[in-house]
Order: sequence, then structure tokens, then C-alpha cells
Amino acid sequence: MSVLLKVNNLAGGYYKENVIKGLSLKVNKGDFLVIIGPNGSGKTTLLRMVTRVLPVRSGEIFYQEKNIAQMNLKELCRKVAFVSQDIATGFSFTVMELVLMGRIPHLSRLQFETKRDIEIAEEKLYLTDALSLKDKRVDELSAGERQRVVIARALAQEPELLFLDEPTSHLDIAHQIQTLDLLKKLNRQNNLTIVMILHDLNLASAYANRIALIDKGIIFKEGSPEEVLTYQNIEAVYKTIVLVNNNPITGKPNVVLVPGEK
Repeated sequence: MSVLLKVNNLAGGYYKENVIKGLSLKVNKGDFLVIIGPNGSGKTTLLRMVTRVLPVRSGEIFYQEKNIAQMNLKELCRKVAFVSQDIATGFSFTVMELVLMGRIPHLSRLQFETKRDIEIAEEKLYLTDALSLKDKRVDELSAGERQRVVIARALAQEPELLFLDEPTSHLDIAHQIQTLDLLKKLNRQNNLTIVMILHDLNLASAYANRIALIDKGIIFKEGSPEEVLTYQNIEAVYKTIVLVNNNPITGKPNVVLVPGEK
């Protein structure tokens, strides 16, 4: 399996503090990699660094053996898309206008969208159960609807690698499963490589082929759900008592919280 993204001894953060502290990680083509860890462990910071939102202080990031610092931003955006936690747009765009922004890396300067670009945007809205919203203003949507639209915009870029920062956080349970099922389908059928932050350990277990557990800016444990989601690893990092058994449907690890008061 070929390596799509390689992070070597990465360090960086905000102001004078390094949140990421010498972290190394490989993402293989076709991975569905979920990053987990406590609040403040560096998950979002890592995604911001590998997508060039946040500068790297030391270390290197390679996309298909090419240093991303040396890649043209438009070239990188044809390969990589990022769905952030912040789904505010700042302007009253229509849903279709917002999703068509995902086509910008594929257009030349001052070029208008083609019929094909509109077809791609509508296809991604349909996939995310948001086509009925296409003529609405983004600021009229619920948080969950906006989340689905922002994911559609990222898919409209037609990336090889998709980063998502807690994409289910604003969704009800039906749309959580629908969204993750869609991403898993795209991962398997379209060979879309996915790197995603999730707080729900059981969703991570159900969908990931690999999990990276981050603690204090470094990888504490990386591997299959069975290798990472042990009660020893979870208790060591999250400082809380859990039980881990097998999900009767998927056979994957199932994490059960143990209340402090009974």
C-alpha cells in the first residue's frame, strides 16, 4: 500500500507554545484514519498544519513524496480538501454558490463555472442529502444542514485526500450515520482517503481501519481499532474508567463509560 501523506517529526502551535511536539504519522492511500484524543491534545492543530492553515515550526509534511511547503496552493487544493469545525461562512451565499466554491481549484483565473461544474456540485449535494437546500441562503440553515453543505463543498473539490474535523458534531444521530456511511462508501468505492477527528470512540471504532490516539501533542498509540481501543490505553490517556467489549453487530471494540457515581 502506497504512502499518500507522511508527517516527519512535526512541531508547531500557537504563539510561543508548541501544541504538536515531534509527531510522526503516515497515511496510506485508501485509509480511513480516525484521530482521537482528549480536548487540547493537538488533534485540530495537526489537521491545520497538514493543510497549511497553520505554519510548521519544525519537521516536514510530504504529499506523495513532495513537500507540501513547496507545492502551489491551487495544486494542493486539487488533491486535498478540509472540512473544519467552524462552519460559519461570513456571507449570505446560497447553498449552490457555496458548494461551487469547491470547484475553484479546477478553474483557471477569471473562468466561470461550466455545466459540468454545476453537475458535480448538484451530485455532491445529493450525496449529502442537501440537494433540496441548493437555493436557500446558508445563513438560513440549521447547524446540521450547514455541516452537510460544507461536506458537499469539500467533495466538490474531488480530492484524493479528505480531512474532516469532527464532521458529526452538529448532526443528529440519523445524519451522523448517513454521513459516515457516505464517507465509508466513498472510501471503499472511490478510493477516497479520509483522515477524520472524532470524539465518539464507538463511531471511530465502527468506521476506521486505523486509529491514531494523540496525547499531549504526540502519538500515544496507532493501529487498528482493536489495537488502540483497549481499556488500558483509554484510561491512560483520558483518565477515566471504561469497559471495552465487542459490538455484537460489527465485532469491533465497544467502549462503555463507567459513571463516577452510581
